[in-house]
Amino acid sequence: QVQLVESGGGLVQAGGSLRLSCAPSGRTFNSYAMGWFRQAPGKEREFVAAISWSGGSTSYADSVKDRFTISRGNAKNTVYLQMNSLKPEDTAVYYCAADSVPRGRIVVALEQYDYWGQGTQVTVSS
Repeated sequence: QVQLVESGGGLVQAGGSLRLSCAPSGRTFNSYAMGWFRQAPGKEREFVAAISWSGGSTSYADSVKDRFTISRGNAKNTVYLQMNSLKPEDTAVYYCAADSVPRGRIVVALEQYDYWGQGTQVTVSS
């Protein structure tokens, strides 16, 4: 069974930092695009950041640009989201996602991702 397991969420004060991790099990994703999405209460799930299979290309939502950084581990199978200068509006459940088609590019569309983690809560207090 394929699973994406997120970790690193928690409660932090505004201006603080957190680092989320996503570790797949059941198969490897080092040849596929991966991304992070988030969903706040009462809102739709939204794109946060994406990274190509090689790590050479990244994309960010305007709301997190210059504050968040997505990266892949040395084996390219784990993906991280470094979140700095956190704001209360960043509060949400954060989900890791993985593509299953070797597109060779980043993927930002939610519907193109085939595997999802269970989510990790990030709460930023003011």
